[in-house]
Amino acid sequence: MRVLVVGGGGREQAIAWACRRWGHDVDLAPSLPPDTNGIDLVIPGPEAALVDGVADECAARGVPCFGPTAALARLESSKSFARRLSTALGIPGPAWSSFPGPEAVDSAIDWWHRLGEPVVVKADGLAAGKGVVVPTGDDETETAIRASRGPFVLEQRLHGPECSLLALCDGRQAIALPLAQDHKRIGEGDTGLNTGGMGAYAPAPVTADPGELLATFVQPLVEHLAAAGTPYVGVLFAGMMLTADGPRLIEYNCRFGDPEAQTVLPLMDDDLAELARLATSTGFGKRRLTVRPGAACTVVAAAADYPATPATGAVVTIDEAYFAANDDTLLFPSGLADGHTAGGRVLAVTGLGADLGAARRRAYEGMDHVAFDGMQVRGDIAWRAPGAAIGSYAAAGVDIDEGARAVALMRDAVERTHGAEVVSGLGSFGGAFSAKSLLMMADPVLVASTDGVGTKVELAARSGRFRSVGHDIVNHCVNDVLVQAATPLFFLDYVAASRLDATIMAEIVTGMAEACEAAGCTLLGGETAEMPGVYAEGAFDITGTLVGVVDRHAMLPRHDVAAGDVLIGLASSGPHTNGYSLLRRLFEWIPLDATPAGFERPLGETLMEPHRSYLSVLEAALAVGAVKALAHITGGGLIENLPRVLPNDVVAEIDTSSWPIPPLFALVQELATGMDRQELFRTLNMGIGMVVICAPDDVRAVQAAIPEPTWPIGELTPRQDTERPQVTLH
Repeated sequence: MRVLVVGGGGREQAIAWACRRWGHDVDLAPSLPPDTNGIDLVIPGPEAALVDGVADECAARGVPCFGPTAALARLESSKSFARRLSTALGIPGPAWSSFPGPEAVDSAIDWWHRLGEPVVVKADGLAAGKGVVVPTGDDETETAIRASRGPFVLEQRLHGPECSLLALCDGRQAIALPLAQDHKRIGEGDTGLNTGGMGAYAPAPVTADPGELLATFVQPLVEHLAAAGTPYVGVLFAGMMLTADGPRLIEYNCRFGDPEAQTVLPLMDDDLAELARLATSTGFGKRRLTVRPGAACTVVAAAADYPATPATGAVVTIDEAYFAANDDTLLFPSGLADGHTAGGRVLAVTGLGADLGAARRRAYEGMDHVAFDGMQVRGDIAWRAPGAAIGSYAAAGVDIDEGARAVALMRDAVERTHGAEVVSGLGSFGGAFSAKSLLMMADPVLVASTDGVGTKVELAARSGRFRSVGHDIVNHCVNDVLVQAATPLFFLDYVAASRLDATIMAEIVTGMAEACEAAGCTLLGGETAEMPGVYAEGAFDITGTLVGVVDRHAMLPRHDVAAGDVLIGLASSGPHTNGYSLLRRLFEWIPLDATPAGFERPLGETLMEPHRSYLSVLEAALAVGAVKALAHITGGGLIENLPRVLPNDVVAEIDTSSWPIPPLFALVQELATGMDRQELFRTLNMGIGMVVICAPDDVRAVQAAIPEPTWPIGELTPRQDTERPQVTLH
């Protein structure tokens, strides 16, 4: 066929590429030319052309056009029209209301206040993907509403991952293309201004079924329009958010997305032009789409100062030989003219691969063969995808259950070495040893803890933040003996590396010395080992042992822990030293110096915040004499650690809404869509690093003695069934 693609951007280049690969002759034109003789099919690209009636003009000329009429293009050009229609059809979406313009801002603000929830402010008409404001806080919301210059829509702000469903429609039925996810924000970590799109990837690793999404969000609309005598022919793009309450419609577009087209069309192992021609004539019938295995990832290169006022005229250098030699790396020009930048989004590179990781590598390798002054390229396209594929901590390389099995297998061998002087051993937060030679106490007990920093050291090596992991190892051990009310005496350390670097070792040990000084204990040891071949180049590990002492009568946990007691949570300073195998996998594709939305500092600094010590914080509370038990929330989270200080006849009931979830953990919840709440709370501390157990009458006194915010996070109740887990989340 001879195909005319209307438009000249990256999307249209991708449509033309998809047609040419099946042998069709393709022309691109900015608009419908006066003479369309000999044209077998028209495929409009931009939404503006559809709104201006290109499909209507084609119908008048008798030329098949794979695009909706101007009347139906209102699904994109008028958000209020699309919302009214989708609401009438029962298609799930947010609460919303439309307003005619600036004269209605007071009514809009009143509607928002009555809704009582955060909202999104959207221009009602076309805005090239940039007419959406997602304000933070009341002041920004009111400012965004008052800044509206034409008809606008307010929508309840939804939360969850987004995905894009592009469907080919023949007026009666729809066929889905692979689900895609794009990145609208200009900055890494999804920060900064909205753009037309800085990258996309497909298939989107989401739990939602594409067939069910098609049946819910596209097919009802197609059937309704067919019944109304206005069949929809063309691409229908449903932008959705996968919320905790199920998928919800964000918007409809009436054309291929940009850069979604550059991502999903290369995954089609089928003739786009033939399918489009069928849609304009006989319909698809039983024809189904063939999709190639694997994944695609598209990365966009934008001009300097985009999306505000993009600079143009910069010389663009492209290694044409590289792209000619690599079939799995495609280049789609967009804002490019005569070898110079001529628009905001200059070009896109799409990588294809057996999986998303391979596709992503090829896209970025291809982008390395493009250059121009001021080029803006996000380095984190698809950064949210790894979290969607993680269903458990074991999927990130750490099996909590296998760790528990190892403890059970070694228990007999370890306990054979115990004499009467061992008060508590394997399985406790710290081993306890009676040392009556310490005559300052009536019955002094030595409490020892040995631990390591774990895979957090890999982030330390990457970020160069070595002193903080010195704090980590000491404070972790301090907290482990503190839960038995022990005062630290001395700490011994051990650092091993593939290659010793005196500067790095000194930085680590200095961190240990600072933490020991704050805890009032002595740093002993300084043992180091150089082990090439055992540790990877540049890798190192840290372990240590801390010994403390407590008078036996003051040891925790007390024997009177019972049903009715209250659990008081103290804030963590971050993940502490646990869960980093998950976190490293989760944030694998975002630079550590990026500051995700909602963060006050870069991701790397947030992740490397040292494990805090609770020694000085709990000193006054312990002196009150009302603390019955302490639980240090380490590996295994609240679910695995609380039972270590509880009698078998009680259950801990935890209200997970009783403390503010810090931004890092909130982002983990958002990204790790495959992990349920139970798995998250036994992998990470989720903002609670230490738990105090006391009688309900003593809660006020205990909280008053702790010089920082604390939260009653739950209570102990009788355990009716011994098979029931000892920690229940609500």
